[in-house]
Amino acid sequence: MTTAPAPPTVSSPRHDGSYDVLRDVEDRVLWLSSAVVHHANRVRPNPTGLKVGGHQASCASMVSIMTTLWFRHLRAEDRVSVKPHASPVLHAINYLQGGLDAAYLPTLRAFGGLQSYPSRAKDPDPVDYSTGSVGIGATATIWGAIARRYASGGPGTPAGRQYALVGDAELDEGAVWEAVLDPQVASLGELVWIVDLNRQSLDRVVPDINAERLKGMFSSAGWQVLTLKYGTLLEEQFARPGGVELRRRIDSMPNPEYQRLLRCSPDELRRRLPGTGGDAGPIAGLLEQLDDNALTDVVGNLGGHDLAALDDALSSVDDHRPTVIFAYTIKGYRLPTHGHPQNHSSLLTDAQIDELAAQTGTDPAQPWETFPADSPAGLLCAETAKRLARAPVPNVSPPPVPTDIGRTPTGNATTQAALGRVLLDLSRAAPETARRVVTVSPDVSSTTNLGGWVNKVGVWAPAERVNWFHDDAETLLHWREKPTGQHIELGIAETNLVGLLGELGATWSRWSEPLLPIGVMYDPFVQRALEPWSFGIYAGGQSILVGTPSGVSLAPEGGAHQSITTPSLGIEQPGCTTWEPAFAIDTEWVLLAALGQLGREDGGSAYLRLSTRPVDQTLAQVPTDPAARERRRRQVVAGAYPLRRTERPQVTVAAMGAMATEALQAADRLQQQGISADVTCVTSPGLLFRALEARSGHGHADTWILDQVFPASRATPLVTVLDGHPHSLAFLANINRVPLRTLGVTRFGQSGALEDVYRYHGIDTDSIVGAALELTD
Repeated sequence: MTTAPAPPTVSSPRHDGSYDVLRDVEDRVLWLSSAVVHHANRVRPNPTGLKVGGHQASCASMVSIMTTLWFRHLRAEDRVSVKPHASPVLHAINYLQGGLDAAYLPTLRAFGGLQSYPSRAKDPDPVDYSTGSVGIGATATIWGAIARRYASGGPGTPAGRQYALVGDAELDEGAVWEAVLDPQVASLGELVWIVDLNRQSLDRVVPDINAERLKGMFSSAGWQVLTLKYGTLLEEQFARPGGVELRRRIDSMPNPEYQRLLRCSPDELRRRLPGTGGDAGPIAGLLEQLDDNALTDVVGNLGGHDLAALDDALSSVDDHRPTVIFAYTIKGYRLPTHGHPQNHSSLLTDAQIDELAAQTGTDPAQPWETFPADSPAGLLCAETAKRLARAPVPNVSPPPVPTDIGRTPTGNATTQAALGRVLLDLSRAAPETARRVVTVSPDVSSTTNLGGWVNKVGVWAPAERVNWFHDDAETLLHWREKPTGQHIELGIAETNLVGLLGELGATWSRWSEPLLPIGVMYDPFVQRALEPWSFGIYAGGQSILVGTPSGVSLAPEGGAHQSITTPSLGIEQPGCTTWEPAFAIDTEWVLLAALGQLGREDGGSAYLRLSTRPVDQTLAQVPTDPAARERRRRQVVAGAYPLRRTERPQVTVAAMGAMATEALQAADRLQQQGISADVTCVTSPGLLFRALEARSGHGHADTWILDQVFPASRATPLVTVLDGHPHSLAFLANINRVPLRTLGVTRFGQSGALEDVYRYHGIDTDSIVGAALELTD
């Protein structure tokens, strides 16, 4: 393993001392970020021997960029998304500014300590965006920008940029390009992305990374593209005889060849760098003028490590359109592992960390030492801390959400249609609350029954646009775009939707503007969006995701559009409650309950699974007595309610969502055969599971719902049925430890009539009756 090159020493007008103080800070940031990882892996006791990890090389490639950004350009109103593997650099910068106690520096990846990747919710120091899931942290700045514009409540761009520090391998993520290509993004002048172009992934030097193609893709999407390829030292050599040939040689060589040069001795450089073509002579002549140290410095002098070049680039940002800066860097810069193809997770040895301490002017015996307060570097840190200080974000509670609007639906209706109906009712019953609601959909507003709501509140846009179809009598959906609109429509990209949903759900903690965001998409595509939505919840976003239409009840659509596993989300997703209502009134109550959980410190997210199946609303048997109605509402919201009870039940059918009709029909047929059947309507398996766990002493949840809906005195064999995978309700048998048959969907669907599809999956009335007979026999 070679020794790391020292900082550049070649004489240059750009190294005239004007950046000396910033370079001192850069040295200390490099040291601290490396020492934090070193301590976690080689100093802190590790009795299990399991790998702790950390990314010294990835940190080193970002040190110059982040030092320049924080200590020269960042403002208090700006926000930064830091690439996951550079989290130690962020902690080092926060520490030098006084934003992190020294006691945390030895705790990277320890329980209760600094997180593996930047976390708004779990790290003790300032973190603007949680990152760690590739692609999501970068695109979060896009959705954060839109959310801030929406929350500001008027036209124009709010003060403050949204920076994203992106690894070049992160640009492999399709979610990045789905976001970049959304038409709204081209107008977000506050966006600044800095790509750490070190040309390495986890396992190798990427041979075919085509920076020019990437730049063209950003440019065609309307972005300003700035390139920092070579540093000052290399640019000086390019201006000398043989320099044109040297530039041509370096520009044309494959990435792995250039990376190999970084690992060469000066003698090897003089042999390899000129190459074998016609340019070899002039290049060799140029290299003869450089001594060994200067030669090593020049070859590794890329723009992403040149403080002056970085300073110039960040000063050249055009605030009228998004900007991307391609900063060429070396992974492991100034470390012994620099440029090595497998340096991603490599760790410095004790001897190497001592070398780095000497190189950066620090004492390894006092690894967390800061600058003297009256030193130039200490004063710069203090001035930066003062410049970036933010006022505390006041905790503003959203307006109260009513629990019951008072409507009792009749006739045939669907839970999907009830969604739009409730939003319109809310705008009349609680207008202040309704003004906080913002809906988001990926080009499915009309087909998910949001048309009436969109017509009423309008579509959000940064500036008002002409609706050329306002006078067309045959146009039912009026697309009125204006800064006061409350619906945001994205392209057909579900990951974009949930990314925006997460940021809209975080405005209460970012800007003291609690919003009530509701995202609507087809339920089969929820799984496509689940990972970024889950990450948004982890990062503190509170929102409602509505999956509709759902299940094999979409009978004619076939298996491609029939969701199976989504009912279990509420059991498995932290920070989220799932409801699957059977009737329109259930939809109203659970939606209002979900809205009441948003925009508050003790709040959480919700997932509603709705259906397009028309259901006779009189089957809900909503009590007319106010006290009984309230009791039903509380049960619906808590997870289940008795839909039908008999005097001496012999079997219980627990149905969820669209299957309530079949459950009631099965109970009627069983009664004709002399078998009394209770019917229970399950609205939230997740809440029931939590209650069951709490009853056993695990976790905290109200258990009264189990006593009311599944009392031991009425315990019977149990048939569960839902339009989804049967495991979602299988745990219900544990409430009273009764025999169980689970009915649901376990295979890809078929197109066909509803009764044929239900029969195919064994969730039709005949199947429920058959299961009950087996249990009672």
